[in-house]
Amino acid sequence: MITPVDTSADHAGLVLDDVAVDLRGRELLRVSLKVRPGEIATVMGPSGSGKSTLLAAIGGFLEPTFSMSGRVTLRGADVTALAPHARHIGILFQDDLLFPHLSVGDNVAFALPADIRGTAARRQRAAAALAEVGLDGMGSRDPATLSGGQRARVALVRVLVSEPNALLLDEPFSKLDTDLREQIRLLVFAEAQRLGLPTLLVTHDADDARAAAGSIVRL
Repeated sequence: MITPVDTSADHAGLVLDDVAVDLRGRELLRVSLKVRPGEIATVMGPSGSGKSTLLAAIGGFLEPTFSMSGRVTLRGADVTALAPHARHIGILFQDDLLFPHLSVGDNVAFALPADIRGTAARRQRAAAALAEVGLDGMGSRDPATLSGGQRARVALVRVLVSEPNALLLDEPFSKLDTDLREQIRLLVFAEAQRLGLPTLLVTHDADDARAAAGSIVRL
């Protein structure tokens, strides 16, 4: 079972307080935004405008050629100076990035919190999480045998079982065909809302932004 975050506090969301990113002394972007628990906000803009760079700044994995100012807070805590793993922010990319040498279940189990101990317990928890998104009994499968939609579901589950406090979506639907795109988009948005995760989506697609139904930032 994937557990919702505590959204009872007013400050439970993701807040970008005058976050600016510079590239070799040139300001690339500047954003102030509050994303409420369960809200899916969208960042749109042309290629090269800094959409993915903004997500990197929020997640803590900005490349050294960039510099950042401003503040990122999550659930009321300032996470600006924390290492990526300490921020508890999940991210989905364009590619599913499943480990080819691990089974589907072990891909998911890899992301489980460390306090779930023992191989059997971790595989059981992974199997339960897979079942929640319609992949019951697929834990032993090789990722290479899965369809594109199944791989997208595994990637989503792997992020969610890590128990993030926020979710970043870096165009995760862009490589899916139209029908599958809508199906996976509905699943991702529904899970983010069910779990009360403040979510920030980067996309070029106006349909994605409309489906997200949250605030929109244009770079």
